[in-house]
Amino acid sequence: MPQDHTERRVVVTAPPRRTVPHARLRSRGRYPQASGYYRPRTEIDEQTTLGHAYVRSLMRTQLRAALTVFAVLGLLVGPLPLLFAAMPDARRLEWAVLGFGLYAPLVLLARWYVRRAERNERDFVRLVEDR
Repeated sequence: MPQDHTERRVVVTAPPRRTVPHARLRSRGRYPQASGYYRPRTEIDEQTTLGHAYVRSLMRTQLRAALTVFAVLGLLVGPLPLLFAAMPDARRLEWAVLGFGLYAPLVLLARWYVRRAERNERDFVRLVEDR
């Protein structure tokens, strides 16, 4: 078999190169990547000082919500032993308060905390995604 020694042509394609936008468009902020602008997500991924500040702010807001729930829980449940000690003859009241009266506030408190934590995370994602 005779072999053909002519070379085949190969087509090489690549995505179009980005050109630097006109200076007037850069000054108006339409092309943030050309002006040295870094997105917060990049700051977090690269673990810079600014990224650390973003993550710390999220952790601080989540901690604030948790401490608020803990304080309300302490104010709600903490005085119950004193109340029960002041009224030793009220056994039915103790069971009614512990069995029925405490669950509704605990469920509402848990619901508030979950909504607050989700809202904090949603706000953080909006900040990071630059929306």
